[in-house]
Amino acid sequence: MAGKKILGEERRQVILDKLITEQAPITGGDLAKETNVSRQVIVSDITLLKAKGEPIIATSQGYLYMPASNKDSLIERTVACKHSPDRSEEELFLLVDHGVTVKDVRIEHGVYGDLTASIMVSNRKEVEQFMKKIEETGAAFLSELTDGVHLHTLMAQTEQTLDKAEHALEEAGFLIQSEH
Repeated sequence: MAGKKILGEERRQVILDKLITEQAPITGGDLAKETNVSRQVIVSDITLLKAKGEPIIATSQGYLYMPASNKDSLIERTVACKHSPDRSEEELFLLVDHGVTVKDVRIEHGVYGDLTASIMVSNRKEVEQFMKKIEETGAAFLSELTDGVHLHTLMAQTEQTLDKAEHALEEAGFLIQSEH
């Protein structure tokens, strides 16, 4: 496909087919190269596909196609955490090492209300890629807007996996403890 610019609906179908067949995230830049358009065109295409109900999520590693059947088999739990930015990698490693996928991070902002960012990390390599992207772009962690307070949506195959991960968060001092 190199050299040939793929137009409109045909390009969106190529993007969708690629996302459906790949198990790993695909970057907007890679999709742009494959279809010979700009990355911004890909961002618009992804937005249009999402508007048509396609289950595409944007992660720090790229775009993923997440059909309902994949999500339905996982159990989700939200945990409240607090820590400084320098402990973010430690927190994410702890979670993925317990077999948990960290779906997102959410904060309650005083002006904008709930802000959620997709993370979608399931292993150490993905955490390292996420942290590298934060460092390379100079992006701030959402939790820096709330003095380290944030929520994570965790996903796992079993409640026991989530229980163990939550206990490990508590032991490491990441969980916000409710006052009795």
